[in-house]
Amino acid sequence: MMPLMSNASSVSKSTPILELRSLTKRYKTLTAVDGLNLSVREGICFGLLGPNGAGKTTTLEMIEGILPPTSGEILYLGKPVGKEFRQQVGIQFQSTALPERILVSEVLTLFSSFYKVRADLLELRKLCDLDEFWNRDASQLSGGQRQRLLLALALVNDPRMVFLDEPTTGLDPSARRRFWELVKLIRSQGKTIVLTTHYMEEAYELCDEIAIMDRGKVIAQGSPDQLLQHHFQGLSIRIPKTGLSLEAFDHLQGEVFDRTDAYEIQTTEPESTMRGLLDRKIPLQGIQIRTKNLEDLFLKLTGKGITP
Repeated sequence: MMPLMSNASSVSKSTPILELRSLTKRYKTLTAVDGLNLSVREGICFGLLGPNGAGKTTTLEMIEGILPPTSGEILYLGKPVGKEFRQQVGIQFQSTALPERILVSEVLTLFSSFYKVRADLLELRKLCDLDEFWNRDASQLSGGQRQRLLLALALVNDPRMVFLDEPTTGLDPSARRRFWELVKLIRSQGKTIVLTTHYMEEAYELCDEIAIMDRGKVIAQGSPDQLLQHHFQGLSIRIPKTGLSLEAFDHLQGEVFDRTDAYEIQTTEPESTMRGLLDRKIPLQGIQIRTKNLEDLFLKLTGKGITP
């Protein structure tokens, strides 16, 4: 399959494709985005994560031109966003209303007509796997099919940068993973992707870099692995309580936490810790041993659970 055409212009490799400088949005006494500084390198998948109310959607809506900032700057390829930006980006919103009684092929043709630069619709048909419903009424699609169509609509202008706002919410695991493969394929063509999601597995699978927001500010930024290595060392060992007391773990190698239904031991010396558990004759039925993941990091930094 041939890649979509590139509409890239000459720009220094050191210039971020997108940069936010002291970006702020206030609503009377509420500050939704608080002096946000952020830059996105070209050609990566960048994840913007955070609990509900963190300011993610407000930030995206300012970038996309839906909301005016209270103050601050939004730069695209080193220049304030303008007409060029709107022509060179694609957006997949959380919810998009489509015209009624219109075929999928006709929807794409209609949206394509809004742009000066247009992707080849037959290539988009292949890229987003639309063959099975190409001539079907767009209102008669399943959740996964609809998301693939919306992704194709975000690509009709062969954008240099694509915004995906929680694109897999409500999809079953199979449809979600199918969508992930499409996102990876788009990224492999050199496009920059900005993704918001509440699925931490999705962020880890797709994103080269993530920024975690809370209360309108970025509180951590880096690659998923870099952030995990910085905030966590070693392994987590969870042991069901089953009548055990916290004193049973006294002087054990590692740090012990009393969780709701289990004791959690965080240790950088798992072999020594396991020997200590065996020496104490602590029952190991139902034991769970794992490394920390993005969900653990999210909870540690924000103190809040994840609500899709």
